[in-house]
Amino acid sequence: MLETVFNIFNSGILIFWMMLLLFPKQQITQKITNYPWVPLAVALGYVYFLYNAEGAMSGDFTTLEGITLMFQNATPEGVAAGWLHYLAFDFWVGCWMLKDSQQRNLKHGYVILPLGFTFILGPVGILFYTIILGLNNKLKSITN
Repeated sequence: MLETVFNIFNSGILIFWMMLLLFPKQQITQKITNYPWVPLAVALGYVYFLYNAEGAMSGDFTTLEGITLMFQNATPEGVAAGWLHYLAFDFWVGCWMLKDSQQRNLKHGYVILPLGFTFILGPVGILFYTIILGLNNKLKSITN
C-alpha cells in the first residue's frame, strides 16, 4: 500500500511539471499556478507517510552529524515523506516561477531551463531564474 501511494505521487507530479513546461498558457495550467492544489495534495501524502514513519521527526536537526544519523536510521516511510517534501516545495516554486514570469511578460523559452532545474535540483533552478530576471532587467534598462 505504501509503495502504491508513493508511486502515485512520485509519478503523478510529472504530469503537472509537463503542464508547466509544455502548456504554460493553457487554462488548466493557469488554474494550477493560481491555486496550489497540487502541492497541497502532495502535502497530504507527506502527512500520510510522516504519520506512518516511526521516529521520522526524531533526530538532531542542529548538526550535520545529527541529520546524517537521522537519514541513516530512516524507515522507507520516513524517506518517502522526505521525498514528498521536496516534490511539494519544488513544484510550488515552479508554479511561482511560471506565474511570476508571465506577470513580467518574460518569454517562456527563458523559463524552461530554470523550471527544469527546479524540478531536478530545486535551488539551482531558483538561482538560474534569478539570473535570468537580472539579465532581463539589464536588457530592459539598456533598451529604454
